[in-house]
Amino acid sequence: MTRPTLAALEDAAATLDGVIVHTPLDESQYLSDLLGVPVHLKFENLQRTGSFKIRGAAYRLSRLSAQERARGVVAASAGNHAQGVAMAAQALGIPATIFMPLGVPVPKLLSTRGYGADVILEGATVETPLRLAAEFAERTGAVLIHPYDHDDIVVGQGTLGLELYDEVPDLDTVIVGIGGGGLIAGVAAAVKARAAADGRTVRVIGVQAENSAAYPSSLVEGQPVTVETTPTIADGIAVARPGDIPFEIIRDLVDEVVTVTDDDIARALLVLLERAKQVVEPAGAVGVAAILAGKIHATGPTVSILSGGNIDPLLLQRVVAHGLAASGRYMSLQIPLPDRPGQLARVSELLAQVGANVIEVLHTRHGQGLQISEVILQLSVETRGEEHRAQVIAALEDAGFAPRVVED
Repeated sequence: MTRPTLAALEDAAATLDGVIVHTPLDESQYLSDLLGVPVHLKFENLQRTGSFKIRGAAYRLSRLSAQERARGVVAASAGNHAQGVAMAAQALGIPATIFMPLGVPVPKLLSTRGYGADVILEGATVETPLRLAAEFAERTGAVLIHPYDHDDIVVGQGTLGLELYDEVPDLDTVIVGIGGGGLIAGVAAAVKARAAADGRTVRVIGVQAENSAAYPSSLVEGQPVTVETTPTIADGIAVARPGDIPFEIIRDLVDEVVTVTDDDIARALLVLLERAKQVVEPAGAVGVAAILAGKIHATGPTVSILSGGNIDPLLLQRVVAHGLAASGRYMSLQIPLPDRPGQLARVSELLAQVGANVIEVLHTRHGQGLQISEVILQLSVETRGEEHRAQVIAALEDAGFAPRVVED
């Protein structure tokens, strides 16, 4: 497609008025101090259905003909697009079938079913549901609602860019997570069009999870290419190949694409919980992760979009623990000890002297490679950062112990 026009974006915003929520935006003093410019967070995690996806889905369905609506719609998604399509279909009285991968977060599954959609679980990643949804559409005549590779989806997501530009005077940089590319394509088109009309420029930076980053190599090749992905906590943006339609816009309008690790994302979720008091899913936190990892350089007011908040509570629990460990504030230790009285007390005294807070203790005589005269002490310890963590380990080693840090 050619890039969305400002008129098309504004028409979409008018269509969605009353359907979506105008989500809050607030400055983060912590991130502003870190980046050296004002940093604002756009809380799309507070959007209806818990993510920005309702924008594109609702706009796409609003443009279906009466005949298309009667045939029903089908979609494939790891969760957020599913909820957006299901909610929009329910509001318009359109039958909806949603294919989702096995292992989809339970809150996303229950929410999608709660909006009245018929949900079919199949496949380990979203690629299988995408194929099955396309086959279902061909077999039944249902209209396939692609999560990112359609003009109307891109335009609908672009309404978020209009909001940002109106909300932040002198907007300099926008940071957007990338999966298939629908959100950043729409946002880039919107802010660039608004800025051009005002005779100024706005930079747009995309962020992908390192384990599932198809855009850097695709941009080098000049066309969408499929990459081999590995598991990432940011499942919402785990896409192996860019969308054809978003790619053209991103290639022309997005200034830079960077990647972040799962450790970076875990740290960002922890920062958002502690500093912004916001529950955000991993895919929604990659912009903040890029700031924390030193991947972003901005010269003026910056916005990072928190694109979704639909995180499984059990995953949140694990990610918070991982984020604490990645930030040097939590570690698990294994310490071999001679099996004689007083050793546990000695370790406890050393930890108390260096101000480490013991959270959990396991004292066991059973384990591979243990001698009859040995035990293993397993500790979970709260620390105050990397420097304090190193101090704790050094204190144990100086006392003759051989602590081993156990990774997650």
